[in-house]
Amino acid sequence: MQTYDYIVVGAGSAGAVVAHRLSADPRNKVLLIEAGPASHPWSRIPIGYAKLLTNPAANWLYSSEPEANTNGRKLPVPRGKILGGSSSINGLAFVRGQAQDFDTWAQMGNKGWSYDDVLPLFKRMESYEADGDDRFRGREGPLRVTNPKPTGPLLTTIIKAAEHVGIPHNPDYNGASQEGIAMSQATIASRRRMSTAACYLEPIRSRPNLHIETDALTEGLILDGKRCVGVRYSVAGVTREARCGREVVVSAGSINSPQLLELSGIGQPERLSGLGIEVRHALPGVGENLRDHFAPRTRWAVGAPGVTFNDRGRGLGLVNQAFRYVVGQPSMLAMVAAPMRAFVKSREGLEAPDLLLGWVPMLTEPGPKGPVLSKQSGMTCYAHVMRPESKGHIHITSSDPRRPPSINFNFLSSAPDAELTVRAVRIACSIMRSPVMASLQVSEIAPGTNRNSDDEILDWVKAAAETTYHPVGTCKMGQDPMAVVDERLRVHGITGLRIADASIMPTLTSGNTNAPSIMIGEKVSDLVLEDARG
Repeated sequence: MQTYDYIVVGAGSAGAVVAHRLSADPRNKVLLIEAGPASHPWSRIPIGYAKLLTNPAANWLYSSEPEANTNGRKLPVPRGKILGGSSSINGLAFVRGQAQDFDTWAQMGNKGWSYDDVLPLFKRMESYEADGDDRFRGREGPLRVTNPKPTGPLLTTIIKAAEHVGIPHNPDYNGASQEGIAMSQATIASRRRMSTAACYLEPIRSRPNLHIETDALTEGLILDGKRCVGVRYSVAGVTREARCGREVVVSAGSINSPQLLELSGIGQPERLSGLGIEVRHALPGVGENLRDHFAPRTRWAVGAPGVTFNDRGRGLGLVNQAFRYVVGQPSMLAMVAAPMRAFVKSREGLEAPDLLLGWVPMLTEPGPKGPVLSKQSGMTCYAHVMRPESKGHIHITSSDPRRPPSINFNFLSSAPDAELTVRAVRIACSIMRSPVMASLQVSEIAPGTNRNSDDEILDWVKAAAETTYHPVGTCKMGQDPMAVVDERLRVHGITGLRIADASIMPTLTSGNTNAPSIMIGEKVSDLVLEDARG
């Protein structure tokens, strides 16, 4: 058994940041525990997400339970199981969210989480390599963020089509305003993925006061009464214990953080005792408040030759793309999964956008090991509500830490979510059906011109939509009876224990969740160090 000042469980988007910041003081002895490996050959190449989304070597490969509003389908829930966590396998889009998201958190009673409070953290964490207003953008942080230029007829035509239906071009949606269509800002630089493993951990691996334990499954928290004093984990089947003199920070993500609390006896007493787990602390909100973006993918055939990845991603075309990547020229191997996105309002009079559209310049089909490129040339445009009200839950079904928890999203259970999803699909179709797109010979595959009523579109959504892999909220921050952590991310009723990852978000942010998760890692690091000084 080893003793540390701080133990960080999970080396993902937030956990890698926490380990980086806490170990900056050589007096702090820090242990970072990661269930997955240190790296994977595909984790540094941007297009590697296509190889890792269904790869158990770097992915937990969770799936949700069948639901009525998914037509009984189980939906894939990929989560990174590798240094860098989901930042090492995601689609690389960098979206902070809008000021309203964080102001809402503060208005819910979470002091210190307003946009004005978190903006300095967003600036501190990034090195933004494009034009932008320095009131909003950082230039010297560990995380390199780029803003690609639109290239080729496909993306430039979509921008014109969006403008044709009243959606303006926005050169920096992470700046003063989010609204508009833009190329996706990316955690890609020098043709490489900028995960938290690459940007926060690699530069500090030689710190003598930081110990990183990979391929180590955390099985439980060690409690002394109502204080967390360490963790129990296993490596190659051998159980180990580590104790901490100050705090344990759980950054295992929205699936694994509530799982770890429940395995440790923290959660809903009836549920835990029914599984034979000793109840150490009653906390009814553990595993509740699950939210995610439920996104149908509209599908479009493209007749113009050579403009989609279906044309460029096979045979000699793929060889050419690989060559371009190696010699430093623009290549599909170094692009964001959805290289263009639009933040739009569902109706006039709204203060800020409430819908997101994202374009993927290819069509895929189901394959035995995951999606494969379609033989048909085309593209996809997904569309979803950014701040859904539908809430589900995640709970363990066994005391075995190796058994995946049950994931129930409860999608579309809130009536406004269904209404706004249909509206998002209609806006996506209005862009793709614009006469501006005629030069690309675009024709509709799905939802299809035979689906015109809201009910018909909604039936298609239930049959076709998947998540955008943004689960949040299962250890939510707040002061209400269902909150799990307070505004300083301390677990209610347990000392020496904090949670810092997307599970603490009381509501979904407006867009991808990787950037806010990294910010949460920066925020909790400040809170821990402030309390240590105090």
